[in-house]
Amino acid sequence: MTDVRKIVADIKQGNIKPIYFLMGEEPYYIDKISEFIEKSILTEEEKGFNQMVLYGRDVSIDDIVSNAKRFPMMAERQVIIVKEAQELARSIENLVPYVENPQVTTVLVMCYKYKTLDKRKKLAKIVGKTGVLFHSKKLYENQVGEWIRKVLLGKKYQIEPKATQMLVEFLGNDLSRINNELEKLMIVAAEDKLITPQLIEANIGISKDFNNFELRKAVGERQIVKANQIINYFAQNPKSNPLVMTISLLNSFFTQLLQYHGLKDKSKGSVAKALRVNPYFVGDYITAGRNYPMRKVSQVIGFLRDADLKSKGVGAANLSQGDILKELLFKIMH
Repeated sequence: MTDVRKIVADIKQGNIKPIYFLMGEEPYYIDKISEFIEKSILTEEEKGFNQMVLYGRDVSIDDIVSNAKRFPMMAERQVIIVKEAQELARSIENLVPYVENPQVTTVLVMCYKYKTLDKRKKLAKIVGKTGVLFHSKKLYENQVGEWIRKVLLGKKYQIEPKATQMLVEFLGNDLSRINNELEKLMIVAAEDKLITPQLIEANIGISKDFNNFELRKAVGERQIVKANQIINYFAQNPKSNPLVMTISLLNSFFTQLLQYHGLKDKSKGSVAKALRVNPYFVGDYITAGRNYPMRKVSQVIGFLRDADLKSKGVGAANLSQGDILKELLFKIMH
């Protein structure tokens, strides 16, 4: 995110490079940077003759270079944006001669999604010298909550910790999808600027009471009745609550609980830092730590691995997802 801010700040200050090679597994930032360039460098009057959007599946490297070498018409620069540039992966090294000596009046933007340049080859070594080489990396799920908070804070909104957790568990680390949902939530929360679990339930369809976050909490607190209510809801709504997701999140929780037991310093700040969780949730681990000693935690991780295999049809004996989850819950909590 820091690199994105620097690219945007440099462009705003007039420090514009002739090449922006945007690559990586996370398309969100690639889209955001290319959209900013598309909207910001040329005036509306200049765009008609001097801004061009090409698609990797429709053009060759020679086509791109040919367009990039022409001069702008009645403008200081021209902008060429190549979307889906990863379609040119087999011939991308043919861009080297142009990158070595780019047209200074052209801003060439290569949107190379889901792939990265081979760092052993020449293009990766030289593109950053004449332009900008930006690597958009996927966030880990434990980083997404903070990303959500910062995005909302930048727009003067706040979000409750439980609401953040609901979004992360439901949407994972797909930043484009999360951003789309945040845009909707900000519209309905425009008055008090606060996003709550109730708001998410009403507008996105994630239940504030029957979700993986609440299941994890109920399991940690050994609330057997509540945990069973949640898994019964999951069994009735398997498409919205896939078993593989539930097992994965429970496995993450108990793996963190194993780490918690190994900590010498179990102060709130130390636990939050070691487990990479919001301090708001540290109490959940302290409670679960009392309910599940280290030996039991190790056993539970084994149960989760067995359930994961059964969910993939190994030794499941035609058990439904609901039955696998009920069996798993019984083993964990007894």
